[in-house]
Amino acid sequence: MDEKKAMTRAQAAGPARRTGVAKGLWKAIRKPLAQSRFSRHVLSTLLAKALSFIKITNPLVKGSSDLTAAYAEHTPSIVALWHGQHILVPAYYDRNQKLVAMFSRSADAELNAMVFEKLGFRAVRGSGGRPGSDNSGKGGAQALIALKKALDAGNNVAMIADIAKGTPRDAGLGIVTLAKLSGRPILPVAMATSRRKVLEKSWDKTTVSLPFGRGALIIGDPISVPSDATDAELEARRREVTDALNMATEKAYQLVDRPK
Repeated sequence: MDEKKAMTRAQAAGPARRTGVAKGLWKAIRKPLAQSRFSRHVLSTLLAKALSFIKITNPLVKGSSDLTAAYAEHTPSIVALWHGQHILVPAYYDRNQKLVAMFSRSADAELNAMVFEKLGFRAVRGSGGRPGSDNSGKGGAQALIALKKALDAGNNVAMIADIAKGTPRDAGLGIVTLAKLSGRPILPVAMATSRRKVLEKSWDKTTVSLPFGRGALIIGDPISVPSDATDAELEARRREVTDALNMATEKAYQLVDRPK
């Protein structure tokens, strides 16, 4: 019996051990990769091509939002996305419609920014801002200025609404501050595919879309922020963005997960 129990424990520990080894290996190579311009170029190119392939093999289902109508009605606007749920969205975006997006300054975000640029768009670096925090040292103010200029020039901009390593799916003040400064509406956008892998141990439950499934892209109602909005009004709009993005996300998953 003891021998059988030992074998059972060893078998159960196998997947966890392999996961630990893979995670340790990634940590060991991540820094050298981040420091190598050639490695970043090759990896970001491969990832961009993979996203395009996943997009092609995940046609949008009935009930998805009309992207062409959204471009025509709301450009320029601020596209709001959630961390971990945003990865595939740029692949569905029309490259003929200019898009500028903000990414944090972390090594992982830098790779995401390069992939975004490989898809034909422009990235700026900064931070969205936690409620009540000062992110001036992170380039947040400079990034917001760059995004405002992009909006003023007629470009749509994209921004991850929640804060890296903060509370997932809870919008920061950065995105509503940009709406206040620019006078442009926030569009909550969510993307989901029927075939996906959720990285359960990641802080934001990062979702990796897989090929050969169905896709859904949902655009929520625009949210405007008055140019004279008080701190209390900004907080109310922040909560509104949070609720609208969560509703769009839930609807996208419902569409792809329903029976054919």
